[in-house]
Amino acid sequence: MSGNDERDSRAKMTDEHRRILVVDDEAQITRVLRTTLSAQGYDIRVANDGEMALELMKNWIPHVLITDLAMPNLDGVGLCRQVRQISQVPIIVLSVRGQDRAKVEALDAGADDYVTKPFSMNELLARIRAQLRRSPAAEEQPSRITSGDFSIDLDARSVKVAGHEVHLTPKEFDLLVYLARRPGKVVTHRTLLASIWGPNSTEQPEYLRVFVGQLRKKIESDPSSPKYLLTEPWVGYRFEPGS
Repeated sequence: MSGNDERDSRAKMTDEHRRILVVDDEAQITRVLRTTLSAQGYDIRVANDGEMALELMKNWIPHVLITDLAMPNLDGVGLCRQVRQISQVPIIVLSVRGQDRAKVEALDAGADDYVTKPFSMNELLARIRAQLRRSPAAEEQPSRITSGDFSIDLDARSVKVAGHEVHLTPKEFDLLVYLARRPGKVVTHRTLLASIWGPNSTEQPEYLRVFVGQLRKKIESDPSSPKYLLTEPWVGYRFEPGS
């Protein structure tokens, strides 16, 4: 193996499983970035605006955040400000020519770097690697959730309810974990759909109804009268972990 091959191999191993959150309301941009960055070994998630990005970050901490500036609901500058209140994750801003003022505002709000559209993918990859070299590892989530009757091992993806192990599908597990991180809090249908199934699923509530029903059959002693996974009519669901 040549010296260059060895360096490429080490870089690939280093990048593997590094998490990147891409925030952009242009489907073509997110599709290209997801495909290209995934091919480089990165773990990619996508949000269509800043609000959705913040929801995703409650349950999934990226090593690098890449965000557009002009977006609905919460734009890139606002996202930078809010992320900096909770995390030091490196932020790379995507801007178009003529957005110099917004670009400066984003840098002042906490962004670390910017790339101007249209951009070279090689340039973006180099800037991602540079941010990863400069930053510490992303904040680690705890590997276990113990709350009331529930014990959830995130590494083993195992769940015990009142001491009894239950076997969940991957999506059922992800749904339970998302809710278990927010005991007693009402989580909206839209937030759950975006966080578990992705931003394109927010208008497909049938996914949620089916999986909540399946989950109740596995964790509730009486699924028709649940005590753990409660429905908030027309709004969402609330997780009560028990005593």
